[in-house]
Amino acid sequence: MNYTKIILCATLGSCVHVAGIFNFMKLAQEQNYKTEFLRPPNTIFEIIQKIHQTDADIIALSYRLTPEVAVDIIKELQLNLTQELKSKIWIFGGTTPVCEAIKPLGVFHHYFNGETTDFDVLAFLQRSQILTKEECIVPTTLIKRMDFVKPYPLLRAHFGISSVDKTIKGIEEISQAKVIDIISIGPDQNFQEHFFSPKDMKKLEKGAGGVPIRSEDDLVRMYQASRQGNFPLLRCYSGTRNLLKMAELLNRTINNPWGATPLFWYSELDGRSSRRLPEAIKENQNNMAWYGAHKIPFESNESHHWNLRSAPDAVGVTASFLGAYNAKKAGVEKYISQLMFDTPLNISPRFDLAKMIAKTELIEGLHDSNFTSFRQVRTGLLSFPEDPHLAKGQLASSLQMAMFLKPHIVHVVSFCEGNHIATSQDVIESAKIARRVISNSIRGLPSIIHDQQIQAYKQELITDVNYILQAINLIANPNVIDPLIDPLTLSAAVKFGILDAPHLRGSNVARGDIETAIIDGKCLSVDKYTLKICAERDRLNSILDREGFPTLKEDWRTKVNVKVFSN
Repeated sequence: MNYTKIILCATLGSCVHVAGIFNFMKLAQEQNYKTEFLRPPNTIFEIIQKIHQTDADIIALSYRLTPEVAVDIIKELQLNLTQELKSKIWIFGGTTPVCEAIKPLGVFHHYFNGETTDFDVLAFLQRSQILTKEECIVPTTLIKRMDFVKPYPLLRAHFGISSVDKTIKGIEEISQAKVIDIISIGPDQNFQEHFFSPKDMKKLEKGAGGVPIRSEDDLVRMYQASRQGNFPLLRCYSGTRNLLKMAELLNRTINNPWGATPLFWYSELDGRSSRRLPEAIKENQNNMAWYGAHKIPFESNESHHWNLRSAPDAVGVTASFLGAYNAKKAGVEKYISQLMFDTPLNISPRFDLAKMIAKTELIEGLHDSNFTSFRQVRTGLLSFPEDPHLAKGQLASSLQMAMFLKPHIVHVVSFCEGNHIATSQDVIESAKIARRVISNSIRGLPSIIHDQQIQAYKQELITDVNYILQAINLIANPNVIDPLIDPLTLSAAVKFGILDAPHLRGSNVARGDIETAIIDGKCLSVDKYTLKICAERDRLNSILDREGFPTLKEDWRTKVNVKVFSN
């Protein structure tokens, strides 16, 4: 085997605490390092002699006893360092008091203390081609960054407060903390809807919901602020109108690592822009095509918009598939599949996981040589209690369940979001909670994917998705080649209530008369008068019959492909 570098590992003096060093060595070996271990006790002379014998590139020393004694030992080491030895990379592991005591001596390039996680060690090892203290070669594109952190997922966090300067300062703090791989800027609604028509901005709503970005320079400054620490990728929400202009703006200012646009939303359907629904669908598809043409990954953040409005699970899963299907048809090659847990409220973890597996199998059934998807998991925003202690428990519990999906990206929603917009310190604390959950999970989780109830509900959802897709095909004009990407057909599916949610009641473009309830931990359609479960097939047949279309057939022959997911 060809090793990249040699690491010599040793404890100092009479310290015999080697558990930390052995964990470090295990991680280093997994990253293709050759490790040499000098068993305790060790004098400075013995360590230096061993460095020369092994020609080590990196020297990893540890001491977990008294800080004052550590200072004296490191001073002795310092006196014996030749220029040749100083040119090597020196790293130190110990308790926080020991690390703080020896830092002023300036011998070591990097310190690991009791707060260090496997994430931190891995990040250091993967930057180890450097020969100086904090020079960084972290990849600046999404897919390469995913490969860079394996077997861990990338961590993404949303951040944006109601001041550009304060947001920039927060980005600097998050970058320096080295706990987040992707910072998603959260701009205010004025930016998302009116950046290219500033005269339409609502002055009283400046900073409402996020940072009031008003110029390209604001974005450039934010990007520059992220060029430190672990050099996180920087991305931003799509606009809710002028989507192509926004895509180009974000690409040239912050090197947006992937785009994100829903299929139906940011329109008259949700009121986040005045775009008519068929026009919005078409523009959203054109935006997908722009990302596809530029070989930039894309995410259709479609499904959670329906789930947040208490749509039945089957509609949410269908929306997830339609988002991916439309992205593929638009030419997207690398697709980010967003999987929001805990939505709507009170869904059980067991059936929530079943719903996510159904989404995953349907989307990954679209994979071919030109289309690949990556799983991104997150906690549902509405699931966070205001009490910070309960909220932290919710974050950890939700992410533990999400880790059964082996995600490529973990979107860390800050625990404080039930009370206030996250500060930089809230983001950092939330990331540390997530990192611990992920580190524990990486060691190995039980295989619950094959739980009988999970599998049964997953299959039920996939069957219902096929019914919904068949219904969409039945209402299409016979001249339409592919109803699942036709804006008029998709708009009609919303108008007739094939795709529907209770929170759309009163909408001018949606039916909004569906009723749902959480029953046995599942979000299901129910009869609005009796509140008894309404089977999805019966619900759809009622709609089709009312609108004068043929009803569903059991032997529909164009069912979607499924790639069975297994953990």
